[in-house]
Amino acid sequence: MEKYEELLVALRKVIRAIDLHSKQLNKNLGLTGPQLLILQEVGRQEGITISAVAKNINLSPATITNITDRLEARSLLVRQRSQQDKRRVGLYLTELGQAALQSAPQPLQDHFIKKFCGLKEWEQSLLLSSMQRIASMMDAQDLDAAPLLEVGAITSASKKDLPE
Repeated sequence: MEKYEELLVALRKVIRAIDLHSKQLNKNLGLTGPQLLILQEVGRQEGITISAVAKNINLSPATITNITDRLEARSLLVRQRSQQDKRRVGLYLTELGQAALQSAPQPLQDHFIKKFCGLKEWEQSLLLSSMQRIASMMDAQDLDAAPLLEVGAITSASKKDLPE
């Protein structure tokens, strides 16, 4: 197998693992990864604005607004105008949103981060530069992307669903 083919297979395995975890989250909680990430941000800082959420999770304010609309329609969070500054609108979790957060599995990236931080500095730098180069080669360097892989434990997927 050519090296580029091996690289494409490895990329496909990563994409497949993330996709499986995303489907598991949606099945278990009815949420997407970005929806859960927004709920987590609001849970960390009640009254946070959409622009602050966008900055914190590296997605555009328009994307956050669209997702927030869906979360609000499902009564998981509410928008509330500030009493001090009427121009400012904060996001707050509802009881339903708090319950969803409490029952949410640990993010998949927590496991990744733990293993990544265990690598030597030069290995971390090599992986980072390689992934940045791959994103550039795929013309993906300017796409909105949150630092979220999706959620769920990789061991919870059945063996037949895991990438080889």
